[in-house]
Amino acid sequence: MAKHAALTPEEEGGIATAELGLVLLDGPNGVAVAMTPEAAEATGRSLLAAAEAAASQRERGETGY
Repeated sequence: MAKHAALTPEEEGGIATAELGLVLLDGPNGVAVAMTPEAAEATGRSLLAAAEAAASQRERGETGY
């Protein structure tokens, strides 16, 4: 992502719940996603890995906002 991009990151996390065999993710600004348990697990792993990488980048002063 270009450093000049107008980007305002969300500071509030979403809320995940389980209902009728699906994982529902309610995010900020009305974002809502329904996933299978398998998709939710993959998304969770991907989010954690990306969060760790982004935190390291921020520690080094590499931010895009």
